[in-house]
Amino acid sequence: MSDKPTAYNPQSMEPTITEQWLNSDAFKPNPKGVGTYSITLPPPNVTGSLHMGHAFSGTIQDILIRWQRMMGKEVLWQLGLDHAGIATQMVVERQLDAQGVHRRDLGREKFIEKVWEWKAESGGTILGQMKHLGFSIDWSRERFTMDEGSSAAVQEVFVRLFEEGLIYRGKRLVNWDPVLETAVSDLEVVHEEEEGHFWHIQYPYADNPSKHVIVATTRPETLLGDGAVAVHPSDERYKDLIGKELTLPLCGRTIPVVADEYVDPEFGTGCVKITPAHDFNDYEVGKRHDLPMRNIFTNTAHINDEDFIPEQYVGLDRYEARERIIADLEAEGLLYKVEAHTHKVGRGDRSHSIIEPYLTDQWYVAIQDLADPAIEAVESGEIQFVPEHWQKTYFEWMRNIQDWCISRQLWWGHQIPAWYCEDCDHITVDRGTPDCCGGCGSKNIKQDEDVLDTWFSSGLWPFSTLGWDGKSDSPDMAKFYPTNVLVTGFDIIFFWVARMIMMGKKFTGKEPFKDIYIHALIRDKDGQKMSKSKGNVVDPLEMIEAYGADALRFTLTHMATPGRDVKLDIKRIESNRNFMNKIWNASRFVFMNREDAKPESSIQPKNDVNRWILSELDTCAKEVHKALEEYRFNEAAGTLYSFIWGTYCDWYVEAAKTSLYKGDADDKRETQVVMLTALDGWLRLLHPICPFITETLFQELHGEDARLVTDAWNTDFAHDEAATTRMNRIMEIVNAIRSVRGEMNVSPGKKVDAHFAVSDALKAELEPQTKVLSSLAKLESITWVAANAEVENAAIAPLSELKIFLPLAGLVNIDEELTRVSKNMEKIQKEMGGLKGRLNNDKFVASAPEAVVSKARADLAELEAKLSELEASKTKLEALV
Repeated sequence: MSDKPTAYNPQSMEPTITEQWLNSDAFKPNPKGVGTYSITLPPPNVTGSLHMGHAFSGTIQDILIRWQRMMGKEVLWQLGLDHAGIATQMVVERQLDAQGVHRRDLGREKFIEKVWEWKAESGGTILGQMKHLGFSIDWSRERFTMDEGSSAAVQEVFVRLFEEGLIYRGKRLVNWDPVLETAVSDLEVVHEEEEGHFWHIQYPYADNPSKHVIVATTRPETLLGDGAVAVHPSDERYKDLIGKELTLPLCGRTIPVVADEYVDPEFGTGCVKITPAHDFNDYEVGKRHDLPMRNIFTNTAHINDEDFIPEQYVGLDRYEARERIIADLEAEGLLYKVEAHTHKVGRGDRSHSIIEPYLTDQWYVAIQDLADPAIEAVESGEIQFVPEHWQKTYFEWMRNIQDWCISRQLWWGHQIPAWYCEDCDHITVDRGTPDCCGGCGSKNIKQDEDVLDTWFSSGLWPFSTLGWDGKSDSPDMAKFYPTNVLVTGFDIIFFWVARMIMMGKKFTGKEPFKDIYIHALIRDKDGQKMSKSKGNVVDPLEMIEAYGADALRFTLTHMATPGRDVKLDIKRIESNRNFMNKIWNASRFVFMNREDAKPESSIQPKNDVNRWILSELDTCAKEVHKALEEYRFNEAAGTLYSFIWGTYCDWYVEAAKTSLYKGDADDKRETQVVMLTALDGWLRLLHPICPFITETLFQELHGEDARLVTDAWNTDFAHDEAATTRMNRIMEIVNAIRSVRGEMNVSPGKKVDAHFAVSDALKAELEPQTKVLSSLAKLESITWVAANAEVENAAIAPLSELKIFLPLAGLVNIDEELTRVSKNMEKIQKEMGGLKGRLNNDKFVASAPEAVVSKARADLAELEAKLSELEASKTKLEALV
């Protein structure tokens, strides 16, 4: 490797390796594999670009895919994109707006052509970005939720569900985005606290206008649609009022007082206005009491012209109507008071417009018949959540599930395969394009303009991507379905995971995946959600450019702990960039000293150090393998970090120098082979997490035609517990000597003499390792003395079975060292005093940001630990005076 760069340079290395992989069949399923393994990529939005969530989830999936490929299985990581109905339509509409064109000017057909043009030119940017992270997806099998195969599957599923009576059309309350003019799912509504008001309004008694009840509302404009005022049935204040009529302010009609346990008598006045067509809770109350459902809004949240609405409000925007109504209430003496009020407001995640509960005709899936088998699949263990506690979240939603609104008032998406007859009430649902009404035979039919919720096609993803057509299993279905694992975030358990299980069980009779690995969400280093407005977004592409993909992947893997959130600090990526450099330099040393040696997996070394490293590699391999089997990715990364950096680089490479430079020919040759064998072993283990650097080094190890990506996984190496025990003792001795040297401030390069007070038996064990001990501990000489011997004027490193004496004459000026230690102690004590003063100040602890207080406490703990070390050094020095 002498012609290779002396420093690790991922920016030049990673593109080269990527090109090698993409120009080969490395990522395609190998039909010669024994057994199969498959993962379906959660389809990113076609409008998307790579963010840290994609990087996190994709890295976990790629680890599993690479690991199983190396295990010799026929592996498929199925590629795909989601058409992202709302998001994509918004992108293209903005482009048209910039040209002064509205989609309605073009018409549906021309607009859809524009979307497909955009998809061909710009869509799928994220897939190219994923290649920078080394995702070993079968790039030749790209699928799209609106390609021909997916469209056929969607149509088949819709028709079957309709024929079974499980899809129906009905008028219900939905989340409505008045800017996009469409129903949206709960997932697309962001609820955040905002400052608002409580308007207290007087509702006069119909039979005695001099008396009234007071209701408080945050949305006074909705009183135009009020159907009743509700009180709690046990509220003594209003018992005599139940069943009587009130006059609806400004509207001139009367509404009843109803009793309903929904009302909290302790909140506000205990009287609640009920507007069934504009509030989800009110909707349920309205159904219970058979109240009229009066819709006051148009699709754009303007007041409509229904005959129950006073003329002066018709056509006003909802907020203009609010201002006019408040003014009119005040003019008529019906506005009792106004209070400031903080409450949660739902906004569309795309338009940022306030969402309206809105009563419209929509298509629904009667979900219970689909939900029951999906619940049983998890209860029986057919499907397992990892971590297991996410089952509770799944069950809570599934056991209280509501029918699913699947229609959206968009043009981009799967148009609903339903046709309305202009001559009768029949709705024709067809797999093709009917030429007449299935009821009366009229040719005056028109297809529903709505499209299906994006999650409908995504719910079919595990089997629609594998060629399912509802008729017979495709070869890919037979081979790769059910898939092995789904990797996703907890935030879409309801919206996607549950629906895939329901659809999979319904249409294939099988679970769509066996395991569901739920990963945490990435936050910034302070635990805050990443957002552009906060300026705390960590861009994975920027991190790759700065530190390399392997450093980012290793960081994300090390962070993959069970929980809802993980904190990403860029310093961790930088630290793991240093880890990659450590790997590079250690490997460079090995290659520079290999001569013509090659790895030999069957080698049975004689040298204890060589026996020990293979034994430690065997333990590491088995622990990593088990961790991956159990989805403990952070533990796999931690085990590899500890072995590679600590065991191999810091200990073994240093210990091996004795044999390489001072050993006989046989010892040197054995060590060269073992160094290469161990390197080969841990490169394989690290490859799923850090594919670029391991592939590069593997090719240096085995030749430029070698490919680690398709080579074998190995977990079996010569295990020697006795050699491990002996080497652990050597490392304990070396650490003890290093500790004393550090405490006494002995120069790291200065060699010292040592006296080992040991038993004869222990001397017999250690004496053959004199060269290794001397090299690692920087010893000039080792003198063996009796176990009970004492050496004057020497620092002592006490161990459980021996004492090590380090004579300090000529090495340390004890008086100077005591002075230095004392000054450092004084400096630390002063710093501690300042921190303690701040932390003992209740005002500081209560008012300072939590991150600031936590840092102060952490700094104090660190100083206390340093002071303790210095006190120990001072005690030892004083003992030598």
